[in-house]
Amino acid sequence: MNAEMPHTAWVALGANLGDAAATLRQALADLAAQPGVEQQALSRFYRTAPVDATGPDYVNAVVRLRTALAPLALLDLLQAIEQRHGRRRPYPNAPRTLDLDLLCYDALRLDTPRLTLPHPRMHQRAFVLRPLADIDPELILPQGPLADLLRTCADQAISPLQD
Repeated sequence: MNAEMPHTAWVALGANLGDAAATLRQALADLAAQPGVEQQALSRFYRTAPVDATGPDYVNAVVRLRTALAPLALLDLLQAIEQRHGRRRPYPNAPRTLDLDLLCYDALRLDTPRLTLPHPRMHQRAFVLRPLADIDPELILPQGPLADLLRTCADQAISPLQD
């Protein structure tokens, strides 16, 4: 373990406006350029339908990071990267240029007005669980083992993106 970056965090990436795959690649580069953040593993990119069934398909992925940043500092960094990529929040589930969600941070459980960890809806979303399984198939979330949770989302369409 890297003593300078003692924490592990999982971040979901998604976009469905513009060149979504290119935006995700740039967001990953933006993250990697930050002091106190190191990419450990990256899932494949996936194409998924939007949760609300309107708008273009999403491109999604999950990255596992090592970090020296505290959870709220990491959240601030993720939101700053979203803003640099033109993220707007006009209404829930609106199409977006970039969405970066902090899924888990070590085994921390947190419930504040700004941040809930683990992410409260990730266990219901194939677009999070399938990429997460690419990099950590044995991961056990508070709701159960990843493989079991994936079966509950089997009806959600998700396919690997062909580059």
